[in-house]
Amino acid sequence: MQEAGWVSYRDAYRSMVIFAKYGKAKNFLQNHFQVAPKDGGGLLDGLRLTLSGRTTQLNLPLDATGRTTLPLLKAAYDENAMLVLNRRIADFTFKPRISIVARVDGVYESADLRAACDQALQYTRYTDPGNGNRHCAGVRFAFLPKSDAAVRIREPLRESVLPAGEGAAFDGDANTHFRVMTYRFAEWPERVLVISQNAPVAIVPVIE
Repeated sequence: MQEAGWVSYRDAYRSMVIFAKYGKAKNFLQNHFQVAPKDGGGLLDGLRLTLSGRTTQLNLPLDATGRTTLPLLKAAYDENAMLVLNRRIADFTFKPRISIVARVDGVYESADLRAACDQALQYTRYTDPGNGNRHCAGVRFAFLPKSDAAVRIREPLRESVLPAGEGAAFDGDANTHFRVMTYRFAEWPERVLVISQNAPVAIVPVIE
């Protein structure tokens, strides 16, 4: 990556278009482009990412995890446009991030979450055959650090609350201050409802 405050849009495009062209099941998944600080103390406050080319100028808003929806624009690709960051490039990593699409009502069938995790697993195996021995362990719900969000598991005869902890939204992220709750498939009956009344920052497949 260059030190000049920008990275190549072509490189980002190539990394993101793989998911767009992926032909197997992905209806539960979404793919974002993430700008993540290498240092856990690195802040996203005020961080701005701009797609800048000869005929293209777009601000790309970043969410709390540093993710944005990267437009796949042939004109910007042909112009070798730049993704300009208003910080020192060397302090950040740039990568695609797969996550699970959040439901508006916050109610998830366990079968859907298992299917979503499996879709993510199949995609990671497609992009890296070295993931062949990994398996789906569950799903992580991540919320803003000071959130009082709760995730409940509803069984036919009882309802439980998942324990909350502090951690990263995505594996390997330096920012470990999100409020996180992990629904592990092996710890619950096969058919339950997973309920999140608060909108999560991210729902992430747990692949181990």
